[in-house]
Amino acid sequence: MTEAALTRWRARVEAALDAVLPDPEASPRRLHAAMRHGVLNGGKRMRPLLVYATGHALGAAEEMLDSTAVAVELIHCYSLIHDDLPAMDDDALRRGQPTVHVAFDEATAILAGDALQALAFEVLAGAPQSPATRVAMLAELARAAGVAGMCGGQALDIDATGQRIDLPALERLHALKTGALLRCAVRLGALAADASPQQAAALDAYAEALGLAFQIKDDLLDIEGDAASLGKTAGKDQAQDKATFPALLGVQPSHARLQALSAQMQEALAALAVDTATLAALARLTVQRQA
Repeated sequence: MTEAALTRWRARVEAALDAVLPDPEASPRRLHAAMRHGVLNGGKRMRPLLVYATGHALGAAEEMLDSTAVAVELIHCYSLIHDDLPAMDDDALRRGQPTVHVAFDEATAILAGDALQALAFEVLAGAPQSPATRVAMLAELARAAGVAGMCGGQALDIDATGQRIDLPALERLHALKTGALLRCAVRLGALAADASPQQAAALDAYAEALGLAFQIKDDLLDIEGDAASLGKTAGKDQAQDKATFPALLGVQPSHARLQALSAQMQEALAALAVDTATLAALARLTVQRQA
């Protein structure tokens, strides 16, 4: 039942993303095609799945979660387009396909990312929740995308490249760069489902651990994975002298930290007196994934 739910939600968000993206035959065609290339190219869809799983656990209907799931994935896709740019990570491969600036050009990639970010807030502004809840969700997504989230984390990542930073600094970097949007997905699902303060606190503990676990696993896959499986260039972190958990702690201690975070996620979910099976499945996927 759990796997069936995740499969259904993946299909649901794919259809919803396709529906909100602009017509590739309409003008400006190149920009529209680049936006679609950056979104409709596979991916784990972890963030929208977290929205659906959180809302489902709290009894929300799927149609009450669609706009939120789409908005958070559009922000994620915009961030990947910009992250891949030559001025950032300079990557040529994403999800097994040429990155947007390679498939189109750098200027179009910048515009596509900008347009997807704007579209995310447009979609979320039309969510079916009450006006007060929509404002709260918009504020949550804005914080996660901005200087207190992904943008701030990316700036810290740039500053840390080639440097030796301590563990608290590395955890803060990734709590912003990677963790903020994952945590936001859970928080948006909780807001959409009108979670109680106690439920929101337990979900926050789960999301904090999941965000850190996701990044540690990413760092390990960069060492232990291959480009064919990952769908992106392997070994880039080491080649660019990035600040990573394996570089700071070592590979085996990083695996041990990953298992400890898995236990934290289980403990946080145990505090919720609701059906958390799909949230638990996403926690396992985070720790066990091979791409």
